[in-house]
Amino acid sequence: MEKNTKVTLANDAEDDKQHHTNKEQDSIILNPNFEDGLNNWNGRGCKAVLHESMDGGKIVPLSGHVFAAATERKAAWNGIQQEISGRFQRKRVYEVTSVVRIFGNNATSATVQATLWVLNANQREQYIAIANVQASNKDWVELKGKFLIHGSPSRIILYLEGPPPGTDILVNTLDVKHARRNRPSPPPFYEVCALTINNALKLAIARFVVWINPGFGINIVESSEVRDGETQPWFTLGNCKLSVGQGAPRTLPPMARETLGSHKPLGGSYILVTNRSQTWMGPAQMITDKIKLFLTYQISAWVKLSVGASSGINPQNVNIALSVDNQWVNGGQVEVSVGETWHELGGSFRLEKQPQNVMVYVQGPAAGIDLMIAGLQIFPVDRRERIRCLKKQVDEVRKRDIILKFSGLDESCDLFPYIVKVKQTHNSFPVGTCINRTDIDNEDFVDFFIKNFNWAVFGNELKWYWTEAERGKLNYQDADDMLDLCIGNNINVRGHCIFWEVESTVQPWVRQLNKTELMNAVQKRLTDILTRYKGKFKHYDVNNEMLHGSFYQDRLGKGVRALMFNIAHKLDPSALLFVNDYHVEDGDDTRSSPEKYSRLVLELEAQGAPIGGIGIQGHIDSPVGAIVCSALDNLSVLGHPIWFTELDVSSRNEFVRGEDLEVMLWEAFAHPAVEGIMLWGFWELSMSRENSNLVEGEGEVNEAGKRFLDVKQEWLSHAYGIISDESEFIFRGYHGTYAVEVCTPAGIVLKTFVVEKGESPLVLSIDLSYL
Repeated sequence: MEKNTKVTLANDAEDDKQHHTNKEQDSIILNPNFEDGLNNWNGRGCKAVLHESMDGGKIVPLSGHVFAAATERKAAWNGIQQEISGRFQRKRVYEVTSVVRIFGNNATSATVQATLWVLNANQREQYIAIANVQASNKDWVELKGKFLIHGSPSRIILYLEGPPPGTDILVNTLDVKHARRNRPSPPPFYEVCALTINNALKLAIARFVVWINPGFGINIVESSEVRDGETQPWFTLGNCKLSVGQGAPRTLPPMARETLGSHKPLGGSYILVTNRSQTWMGPAQMITDKIKLFLTYQISAWVKLSVGASSGINPQNVNIALSVDNQWVNGGQVEVSVGETWHELGGSFRLEKQPQNVMVYVQGPAAGIDLMIAGLQIFPVDRRERIRCLKKQVDEVRKRDIILKFSGLDESCDLFPYIVKVKQTHNSFPVGTCINRTDIDNEDFVDFFIKNFNWAVFGNELKWYWTEAERGKLNYQDADDMLDLCIGNNINVRGHCIFWEVESTVQPWVRQLNKTELMNAVQKRLTDILTRYKGKFKHYDVNNEMLHGSFYQDRLGKGVRALMFNIAHKLDPSALLFVNDYHVEDGDDTRSSPEKYSRLVLELEAQGAPIGGIGIQGHIDSPVGAIVCSALDNLSVLGHPIWFTELDVSSRNEFVRGEDLEVMLWEAFAHPAVEGIMLWGFWELSMSRENSNLVEGEGEVNEAGKRFLDVKQEWLSHAYGIISDESEFIFRGYHGTYAVEVCTPAGIVLKTFVVEKGESPLVLSIDLSYL
């Protein structure tokens, strides 16, 4: 009996040991809960200690019996660390989970960040920010994020950092496990009902499901046209006053008309908001019960300003916003000068989480300025219908008639018709992507890249803060490696970017230069990059985001921007020189409206800048075709090629993400002024925005990626038939490269040809007599 008891206890211990081993195998962090003290942990530039409690017992572990503290920190990068070299697998996605808080130095909150220090095989150091959280001195909080290592580094250390010197980082747990892919959310549907089938049809089908129309094009705003002096259900935010006036436009704003088509005239009334003592004061309305998740809503209105108690500042910003559970959501903005005529405001939004309360309101002008709003429309957009219309435009813009004229036909073709099969192998329209140096260490990434893109742009590796982080220490090796890959696979490359006008992106040593030193450094930067890569980059973004920053202009004068373009053109005349900015196409930012962007281009050209193209970045949420197209139309009058240079869309639902991307691809492809599209990445954890990727970190193409590939396939033309009595085969196809196969009585003839842009039909002669 005693012997059996011992065996049972031994077996239990063995089971516990096996369970513990399995847990350790699942995690690549040793001693994640500090159960073995500080074994495998140490301080990074500081001291690591263990505690059961702190602050007189006020701080105790959230779980377990102990927690660690990184203390005596003298720099923000000091923290607790563990080396994970040899325990990770390349090309595998890992999830970092930690429970943290802060203590000391009178800090109540601070950012705690998880970071990887990576020593690559070439002894180059790399720092990868994984995730951060706003930590408190009151409660434990969870920090969570993911990372992916593409290459085979010699060492990797994971550490926590962030709070100011003197503030302790407290860590209850820190674990790293394989992040298995979650099953994607199903495609959103709105409401369905079962339609009962009569007895005769029941023999063939029991029932079928009908989609209920989600109300595309139907305004969800009540009393959009206020009548008879009645402003209900509108109410005021603040102590302003609402009344009703007459004399507003009687037609919908152009962007709404573009979406809705013919529409009955408006009544001409408007809401007048007076006695405004704060910028946020204006009319509001609850729309909670009218919002459906995952639908894209377009916002449209006429707005006008007049002088009230104060003349204010010209121009003024007017914003239609939503308060979603007390969180601000931008519905669109426009700048309006006081006393001007009615101005169009357009924007969009989409909700992906069920809200408790949704309020729409209008705000923005300075206190004392009266606000007028007319014809406010908020309606869901039928994007399927929009794409159907765009495909018709694409047929005119991106296709050409092709006539294949055959000679040398055998007389027996009357009995045995010659069969022609035409297949397009490549569309010549540029579709590119952003890549990073670490990406190209992953052979799966490279395979998808070279198969699906014909252009590339480097995410960071050509930027000045990357190539010369320290004065005089140049690093072009990363850019060289990436350029070699692209050139070796016949992929054209955009140069992004020579300068970046936003001050926060300028490296510290450049910010510290005086005026003379800065001008010399600017000219040296231009010479270094443009002589080194002369003829290799097809485009350059010369000075990025000039609508959102003015670092160089403020220090070197207004003419420095044109000077940059002129010197760049002189050093490499073969490259097209672009302006490049964001929020141009979505109505979300008055700083970068199409009108302001056009003025910037005209001002640069007036100073002699050789502008070669207009870059629209395209980091867009809930895109609406009519709004995007309106911006393209406004910019196209400048006569320059337009490129979407950094396109990405974001949605937690992969199907909605794919739909957003499809909308943008077709809008660009259908517009005659657009000459290329660059995605801002496609691989998970290699993109600047979450929920934007097309390929998961371990190589699986997700639903958004499948939609992208489907669109690419739609942009390839195919034709099949027989040679006519006139010895011709006629079809209409996209511009690009084709292969034609002709089946004759004597055998098969294979030919290739290229269709370039042109108004008249392309006539190609094919001689079959040599068979």
